[in-house]
Amino acid sequence: SIAILLYLVQKFKTPDHWYPSDLQKRARVDEYLCWQHANIRAKGSKLFLSKVMLPLLTGQPLPPEKLEFATEELNVVLKQFEEKFLQDKPFIAGSEVSLADLVALVELMQPVCAGYDLFEERPKLREWRGRVEEAVGKQLFQEAHKDIMNIKNL
Repeated sequence: SIAILLYLVQKFKTPDHWYPSDLQKRARVDEYLCWQHANIRAKGSKLFLSKVMLPLLTGQPLPPEKLEFATEELNVVLKQFEEKFLQDKPFIAGSEVSLADLVALVELMQPVCAGYDLFEERPKLREWRGRVEEAVGKQLFQEAHKDIMNIKNL
């Protein structure tokens, strides 16, 4: 999906903030896009699969200790994300939203859809989410997540 996003950005000459032409900002976006696969995506997806998909498929909930372990793994990478990538900036690459922010928020919505509100006790993360949603458009963001937000009702 990252390769497709980069292709689309270049093919359709999207606004520069999505994938900045400034090499330092672009490196920041690339750094996050490489890091997230083994961190946010891996740990967020693991929690989502453990809490929602496996019980749907097997009819059995995951043992609480395994669910707790998956949650703790996610909490570790969320702390890294806040400290390394967000720091005190409005967005990952600086003052404007980028592909890095979009990819990050989409990945973080999986645990939220599984019933783990990871934004609740993280004000920095919650404020960043609000800025990303605002930049994308709240209605579009909600529409894009409508089905997955209701996955537990299957």
